[in-house]
Order: sequence, then C-alpha cells, then structure tokens
Amino acid sequence: MSNAPVDKGRRRFLTVATSVVGAAGAVGVAVPFIASWNPSAKAKNAGAPVEVNIGKAEPGQLIRVEWRGQPVWVVRRTPEMLASLEGLADKLRDPNSEEAQQPEYATNLHRSRKEEFLVAVGICTHLGCSPQFLDNSFDGYVEGVQAGFFCPCHGSTFDIAGRVFKGVPAPLNLVVPPHYYINDTTILVGEDGEQA
Repeated sequence: MSNAPVDKGRRRFLTVATSVVGAAGAVGVAVPFIASWNPSAKAKNAGAPVEVNIGKAEPGQLIRVEWRGQPVWVVRRTPEMLASLEGLADKLRDPNSEEAQQPEYATNLHRSRKEEFLVAVGICTHLGCSPQFLDNSFDGYVEGVQAGFFCPCHGSTFDIAGRVFKGVPAPLNLVVPPHYYINDTTILVGEDGEQA
C-alpha cells in the first residue's frame, strides 16, 4: 500500500474512458444480436405476395401457386359451378362464412372478390392435408353437387366456394387469403390492395 497522494483527475479519466469503451462494446454486440431477429432474405421472399396470371385460365380450370409455403388454388368457375352454390345452405356447416376464414370482401356466397374466380388456400382445415379438386365428378361425394374439393385422408368435402359440408371431420371452410386484382389478367395473392 502506498502513501502517495491519489490523482483524482487521472482516476476520473480512467473511469470515463473505461465506461466509453464498455458502452461501445455493448453497442457492438447489441447491433448484430438485434439484427439477427430480422427475417432472412429467404424468409422474406417466402412470405412475399405472389402474382397469378389468370389471363389464359379456361372455365373449370384450377391453377396452383405457392404462397408462404402453402398451396393456393385459383379456380375459374363455370356458370354451372356458380349456380351449384345456390340451395346448399342446409348441407353446409358455415354457409354464410361467419367464421373468420376469409377477408371481409370475401364474406359472400362466392367467397371471392369476383364471383368467377375462387382464391383459396388448398389445405384441409381438419389435419392439414391437401384436398383434391373434382370438376364435374363431385356428384359421387355429395349428391347434386357437380364440382368441389374432396380430402381423401378423412373424407372432408367442400363446395366450389370452399365451404365445408356438414358431417365431415373438417371444422371450418377453406381459408381465403388476402388478394386483389392488379388488372383483368393478374391476381396478387398475399395483400389486400386497391381493386382494379
């Protein structure tokens, strides 16, 4: 132990210098740590909206695209398919789409912005299987219904608007993702935007 006088100025300088270096080190560690919380470029692209060209879609045709790692179906419905939606209310679990499985603009008989096109996530609401699209051969699964979706895993059936029938394992209608029409031939799936 020394009896030399304490240099308070030097002590203050060392304390301040140590604090500044420590703070700079903490910032140097915190910035990359916080930046690591941001999604990667691959993750951002996986959640990005998807454009679907419907210009060459034939009546009755199903187009498959992927959005957020999920299959999304775009079906160009025929007049017969649209007519089949009438009169099914007593056979459906949620005929008026009261459960929040679609954006507000798709809470209608057709569950779509434009009645001709259905945009739906192609995943069964029971256990996540991907149902089959049955065009003009659905009558064997649901009497009097010509087109719709059938999940072979557990037998869930949906009409051509993605509404689930009663008495099947699926508890909810198919999900309608946010979407809008950029123009007459392109749908953007993944965003609610201004309607063209």
